[in-house]
Amino acid sequence: MDAGEVLLAVDRNLAPVSYESYRKLINIEPDGSKREYVLYTIKKGLDMVASVFLEPSSDKGRGTLRLGDNMWLHIPSVAKPVRITSLQSVTGGIFNNADIMRLDYSAEYTPESLEESGDAYLLRLKAKTNEVAYDRLEMLVAKDRLVPTEIKCLAASGMLIKTLHFKKMTDFGDGFVRPAIVETDSPLHKGYLSVMIFARMKARDFSDEVFTLNYLPRIETLRQ
Repeated sequence: MDAGEVLLAVDRNLAPVSYESYRKLINIEPDGSKREYVLYTIKKGLDMVASVFLEPSSDKGRGTLRLGDNMWLHIPSVAKPVRITSLQSVTGGIFNNADIMRLDYSAEYTPESLEESGDAYLLRLKAKTNEVAYDRLEMLVAKDRLVPTEIKCLAASGMLIKTLHFKKMTDFGDGFVRPAIVETDSPLHKGYLSVMIFARMKARDFSDEVFTLNYLPRIETLRQ
């Protein structure tokens, strides 16, 4: 396999092309205190992602929409959606909006090289545009499953921004197996940890209509 084939396999092994999922995001501070969020998320194709907060009650009903590089936040008490950026975070913590509303890696990055490292591949990726959250990624991919075990997110200067750790291979049904836990730490936020736990993910088709600003306040009605 060449670098491009490995990257495409990673994308499909992490998620169907179009899907729905339930996730819990946990932000852990140096003193051990935690802040938890539960999100229902839908995705279609390469560049459409929408989510709604189910918990905590103080955030219930908040929604996010991503269309390519453009992102919005819906707050029930505010009339119009607010533009947000990939480097901001709707939950605080180390996961930014690009992490929470992630597109396929192949949609945002070009493979530069592929090396073998024991039972893994080391895949180096370069951002296609300046709008992408990280200029470069160094992705360690398990050869047997073709899923990441670790991703280092780098700035254009080469500075390490954060590291993502993929853990706990889980069968989500219909033969779809992927890591259920993604943890991230950052040298820029010493002592802090953010964790993303997938409780459910399955393939599901949606119409383009649901990925619009008008539909954003109604995303929760899609839950089955």
